Amino acid sequence: MRRPPRPTLPITRSTVEQASSTTTGSNVPPFVYRITKYDPADRDEHGSYIGTEDSTSNHGAVEAAYLQAIAAFAEDTGIDHLAIREPGISGLAHFGVEPPIDGHGLAGLFPPNLSGFHDGAEVSLSLSLELVRVMLRDNGAWCRLEVEDRFVVHVGWDQYVYVSSDKSCDRAIAHTRALGLFPEQLDASPYDADFDEPGVQRPADEDFWARLRWSIAMRHAAILEEGYLHNASRWHRLTEGTLDAVRARLTPRAQLTVWPDLSTDVDAVLAALPDEGPVEFVWEDDNGAICSTTADESAYRELAAQVAGASAAMALSLAVDERHPLFTAVLPDSDGVLRARWRTEPTPSDRDWALLKTLHRGQICTGTVTEIASFGGTFVDIGGFTAMINITELSWRRFDHPSDVVAVGQEISAEILDVDLVHERVQLSLKALQEDPMSPFVQQVGQTVPGVVTKLVPFGAFVRIEDREDGLQGLVHLTELADGHVDQPEDVAQVGDSLTVKIIDVDLPRRRIILSHLQALAPGES
Repeated sequence: MRRPPRPTLPITRSTVEQASSTTTGSNVPPFVYRITKYDPADRDEHGSYIGTEDSTSNHGAVEAAYLQAIAAFAEDTGIDHLAIREPGISGLAHFGVEPPIDGHGLAGLFPPNLSGFHDGAEVSLSLSLELVRVMLRDNGAWCRLEVEDRFVVHVGWDQYVYVSSDKSCDRAIAHTRALGLFPEQLDASPYDADFDEPGVQRPADEDFWARLRWSIAMRHAAILEEGYLHNASRWHRLTEGTLDAVRARLTPRAQLTVWPDLSTDVDAVLAALPDEGPVEFVWEDDNGAICSTTADESAYRELAAQVAGASAAMALSLAVDERHPLFTAVLPDSDGVLRARWRTEPTPSDRDWALLKTLHRGQICTGTVTEIASFGGTFVDIGGFTAMINITELSWRRFDHPSDVVAVGQEISAEILDVDLVHERVQLSLKALQEDPMSPFVQQVGQTVPGVVTKLVPFGAFVRIEDREDGLQGLVHLTELADGHVDQPEDVAQVGDSLTVKIIDVDLPRRRIILSHLQALAPGES
């Protein structure tokens, strides 16, 4: 039975969508051709091949014909360089018909560390054809090869090759037939990149690095996983002193995953391994290098021997929903644009970031009060994120407790004062949407108004000048209570007394009103 089409590499772990403001997409060229060694006459009514051609590469003339055909399409399109997209290597399982080989078939094409084999890397047509050869042989490496909007090459299972061009490539089609291959025009390649998933991919921009630096300082984060290919990661220990050096040597467009520190109780980590099923085991060796391997219960004894002497370790499930990193991102290009199309699996922090990116200072938002803390802060749920209103931002007027202003469960509207992406905090203000009751008194400076004494202090008396319980108050200094020397305010007035005062000054920034009883008195009353 023929195998199903080659699945796209596991870029759909995430439910995140690249935002148009941070990423660029590409259009599929209009002319799409499937190129095979299989005669269309040998297909059944369902389109499945029933002939006698072997589905593996012959490493000879037929393989060479495939490469010559692709070269002809590239020539017709005017292409001599292509970009590697979404590259990957075989992981725990190898699905090719041919046996896997060391280096995944890339030895001699790239250095042993595979530098240069990364998303977005531009390679010559001749190197692109060698990559096609590797994929035809199922050696363990795979990628898309593209020139944005102009030319695309995909290699699928069973020697199925798909070429898309912005030109009709009539000469290349004729040449492909002359080579003994069969070009067939299609509406689309089954391996076209499809990343239309909801959400926004977090980029590793300056906000991300500031967040990471703060997390390291707070001892929340300690390990960075660099996914430089599908099924291939490097692990880095992070400190405030090494972060910049680690950042500088990351692979372009890598997927980054931030983890808390490893456990120093390696024996306990080994003892807690599951009874069945594979896990990823990450450990720090005696040289300080962080390594990882995948093992199941049949290899636990060998694993324990392999990590003997390790100073710290952790075991991670291979199930996406059972892995719990702190936050993730994908590296943008040097110009700050996120062109990588692969995604990371969003964490709660990533979802918070996505919401915070939609907010800005001065924006009005609606939320529900979830908690009134003992220190006076009011917490508000705004679309799944918890923002806070400081006690000073609840109201312009005096109150004894926040519960005098808001209640848990109450829906409120508030203005955003600040959005802090580093600490993932949002500060709200309720009073910003209220009229400042002190402002009208600015126009009344110099006027005489009635008031009520609310409090006596050694240096004067506070007088309420609004006819309401929480009305604004101003200070009448001792020297402004009466003509002549006054030892204490009680000599002139008592709490509850009515007192006519003149408004001398209204200081809005300092929230102060200065009053005078002396200047409010008619001549001869002092």
